[in-house]
Amino acid sequence: MALKKTNRIEACHEVTAVLKRLRCGWIALSTLALLSSFRATAQVSLYTAVDMALRNSSSVHMAEADVRHAIGALTETKDAYLPNFIVGSSLGYSYGFPLGQPSVYDVSSQSLFYSFSQPDYIRAARSGLQAARLTLEDSRQQVILDTSLNYIQLDKTQRMLAALEQEKQYAAKLVSIEGDRVAAGVESQIELTKAKITAAQIDLKAIHLQNDADLLCQRLAHLTGLPAASFITDSKSIPPTPDVLAGKEASYTSSGVQAAEASAKSKLYVSFGDDRQSYRPQFGLAATYSRFAKFNNYDQYYSHFQHNNFGIGVQIQFPIFDASRKAKAVQSAADASRAAAQATQTRNLANEQTFQLQKSMTELSAQKRLAQLQAELAQEQLSIIATQLTNGSGSPNAPVITPKDEQQAHLQERQRYEDVIDADFAVTRATLSLMRSLGTIEDWAKSAPQN
Repeated sequence: MALKKTNRIEACHEVTAVLKRLRCGWIALSTLALLSSFRATAQVSLYTAVDMALRNSSSVHMAEADVRHAIGALTETKDAYLPNFIVGSSLGYSYGFPLGQPSVYDVSSQSLFYSFSQPDYIRAARSGLQAARLTLEDSRQQVILDTSLNYIQLDKTQRMLAALEQEKQYAAKLVSIEGDRVAAGVESQIELTKAKITAAQIDLKAIHLQNDADLLCQRLAHLTGLPAASFITDSKSIPPTPDVLAGKEASYTSSGVQAAEASAKSKLYVSFGDDRQSYRPQFGLAATYSRFAKFNNYDQYYSHFQHNNFGIGVQIQFPIFDASRKAKAVQSAADASRAAAQATQTRNLANEQTFQLQKSMTELSAQKRLAQLQAELAQEQLSIIATQLTNGSGSPNAPVITPKDEQQAHLQERQRYEDVIDADFAVTRATLSLMRSLGTIEDWAKSAPQN
């Protein structure tokens, strides 16, 4: 009996311990879920989005790999002057007169002493490294532009969706008012149908904007590696866009243009080096040491055989005729010519793009100013209608203001507000694109407030 009682007590303790562990597990899971939901709904600043995009971008990673490759290429061209050291062995058995030189071990060293082409190859590798670094900078600026535009557009879309929610309320009130007026015989059925069409148009626009917002969240998720649900924008984190050279001449020194020019310069140096491979001597240094073995019968066939053998000298090559080198020089010259033409084309395209963006800035700014004035007018008209609806017009001959007029004024004011948001985004997009062309967008992104 005492044993059974002891077993029951131990079983109860075990069950209690299991329940405690389960309770702690559920508390931990609940806390984790709460923290996850908090992270999923927290705002993401523009600075954070850009920083994550630069860390996550595959184009930036590829450009960084190209920089490392270019550094290795430059080091390789310089290391041609450094002597190498090779240790080997040719152990083997031979019968009769020994062929070759089977050695216990041998050490050899070779290096380039002077070449007419090698300095050009070093200059080509140095220009290639410069081009790789400029390409990396250009890739970073493109990632910053894409992330910033998508983030600002998402912020604009979210603000427009909030305005549309208010429009839906005003449209619903307008439909209700028109229904009452039709029921009272004051208004025709046509006016009610018009009010329903207005409400349906607002619903359709809201669906369209919501789809745009979901797509922008997906793009930002792909750019930054963050989950799409976590993108709730923070309008305060977007720095103001500066007035960048509107109506002024700009110096077109974008990193993309500079990278193309550096690449063309690199290919030109390669062409020079390949052309100087022919009819010009090349000098090198060589040294070798070998330890010969006795068991290969060297001492029987050579009167002054010795184990230790050492040699050092200068290697001189004077290419009189080499068809493959000549053909390679022709290819290098063609590559250099093509790269120079491509660099000119890149500069011209960047010039035209920047010029077009500069010219469009004036027009877009005027459109933004017009939208702001129309929004101010709609706000003033709404205030007048609200005052007259409350206190009367004060004139017996003035038209009677109805609740229908008030709802229509509310709708018009919200629509003008959305026009201002669209116009402001158009100016921002053109400004950031112009800053991208001029290579100043990264400085603007770094000025964003950090969370």
